[in-house]
Amino acid sequence: MIKNFVLDTNVLIHDPASIFSFGDNNVILPITVIEELDGLKKFHDERGKSARSASRRIDGLRKRGSLVQGVKSREGGTVKVLIGSGEKLPDSFASKADNTILSFAVHLNKTAGGVVFISKDINMRIKAQVLGLETEDYDTMKVNFSELYNGWREIEMSPEGINKFYSDGVIVPEGEFLENEYLIMKNAADPKQTALARFKKGKAVKLLQPKSMLWGVKPLNVQQTFAIESLMDDKIKLVAFIGIAGTGKTLLALAGGLSKVFDDNAYRKLLISRPVIAMGKDIGYLPGTKEEKLAPWMRAIYDNLEFLVSASGKGEMGGEDLESQVDWLFSSGKIEVEALTYIRGRSIPKQFMIVDEAQNLTPHELKTIVSRAGEDTKIVLTGDPYQIDNPYLDASSNGLTYIIERFKGQEVFSSMTFVTSERSPLARLAAELL
Repeated sequence: MIKNFVLDTNVLIHDPASIFSFGDNNVILPITVIEELDGLKKFHDERGKSARSASRRIDGLRKRGSLVQGVKSREGGTVKVLIGSGEKLPDSFASKADNTILSFAVHLNKTAGGVVFISKDINMRIKAQVLGLETEDYDTMKVNFSELYNGWREIEMSPEGINKFYSDGVIVPEGEFLENEYLIMKNAADPKQTALARFKKGKAVKLLQPKSMLWGVKPLNVQQTFAIESLMDDKIKLVAFIGIAGTGKTLLALAGGLSKVFDDNAYRKLLISRPVIAMGKDIGYLPGTKEEKLAPWMRAIYDNLEFLVSASGKGEMGGEDLESQVDWLFSSGKIEVEALTYIRGRSIPKQFMIVDEAQNLTPHELKTIVSRAGEDTKIVLTGDPYQIDNPYLDASSNGLTYIIERFKGQEVFSSMTFVTSERSPLARLAAELL
């Protein structure tokens, strides 16, 4: 049976190509959705970019026929724009765009039936159900977070196997493993005896461990040891770190980037970026210079850089105080901190790029970033899927978990889930309990 999928505006912002994701069914866009896209297109952030991208796709269909009558998509479905009047809603529903979209869906359900209202907004889905509509989240890109690949696992091995691994540095373990999956191999007869390995081309091999310390930082647990391996291997082009606050994911990523750029000269520049969603608006509309606009947003990055400069003692050329030493790093031209808004459209050749707070990006946004990577560029994504500021994302639908699910097992990819917070006992408890 053909269904009528009525899309909320946020679905097209989440995925501008979403109108093509419903097979041979009807995709319905109330005219209010077009109006909202028109209002969002002026912004210079990811919302504006997505709005413009969605509008271009709708315009492409317009050129092929009447959107009011419906235009066939290549996927076999029909895309329509709904005009006219919606159903009158109860007086308790305020007169605003969201409720106008719902009124169109209710009216269509009464006249044609088979309506499914699709929205990324929890409260819109609640209101839709209250009004008698079938409603769903847009979950085409959702991942089962409880089963997300964490990049490492523990396995048991015979004493003979452990000894062979120590002597040869390589062994073929029993079981199925993914490329670049890290292994904690425990002696079945003596669990205290372990060996660390990385699965490559069908074998468990010893870690490279080219450096025991990165800019004054040494690994405090097994996951951090594995993470350093991924950061130091230039053959791994995309790295994803997941962990709660205090697990060291961002600090290690920065230490790895500084080491690769300043010590090894493996990359031309260290580029650090974060989504600006937590700032609440397009930063282009904030007062001041770009640097002044970004100052609060950059503070956490600066704090980590100050720690690394102090721990490594490598900022002495910049002066005696930490702030001058960090400024020296930036004045070298080898490090840049930038909002993702300003990176859009740039090519990123031979750079070590860190995207912090990547859990606040949609799958479409991260796909755009990763696809921009130029020759010899490495991208490190860090984030905590339990701490999401984007109201339309959750642990299962954000870009970070989506990338991990899609890239796992690829030779150029490595993922690590950190499980131990290395902050103070109080901070660790806060992260676990609050």
